[in-house]
Amino acid sequence: MTIDEILEMMDEVLDKAVTVPFSNKKSMVDTDQLRDCIDNIRYNLPTEIRKAKEMVADRSSIIQDANEKAEEIIKDAEEKAKKIVSEEEIVKQAKAAAQDLTAQSHAMDLSIKKAMVEKLDNILGETEKSLNKSLNEIKTMRETIKNAGKQVEAKEAQQQ
Repeated sequence: MTIDEILEMMDEVLDKAVTVPFSNKKSMVDTDQLRDCIDNIRYNLPTEIRKAKEMVADRSSIIQDANEKAEEIIKDAEEKAKKIVSEEEIVKQAKAAAQDLTAQSHAMDLSIKKAMVEKLDNILGETEKSLNKSLNEIKTMRETIKNAGKQVEAKEAQQQ
């Protein structure tokens, strides 16, 4: 029997009570029946209180579990956020390193091209000097051969 049922029975006892004449709304009740109701309340009250305490404990446990889960979710979210930020930082660093490498490679490329142009210019300049020297030697040799040919012709003419 629940406390509500017992209280309902007490209400019925009071409803059935007979009013005492000339007593300003006083009534006579069946005291044994009322005592039984009170005893039932005493017997059932600890059960009701225990149930209420269990409900409060369950509520506290549910709230504590919810708080723990919320803390876990927040912790996980913070870790994920840190990881994302860390990954973004790594990506930024990688991009910066790639840009540095690209700039260095362009500078190196320009430097190599400049050195190659200078080297080729030097080689071609030396080749030109060598060819000019050879050309001068060839011209000189032609002149020498022409002069020698003229001298041979002059000796032939003298001998005739």
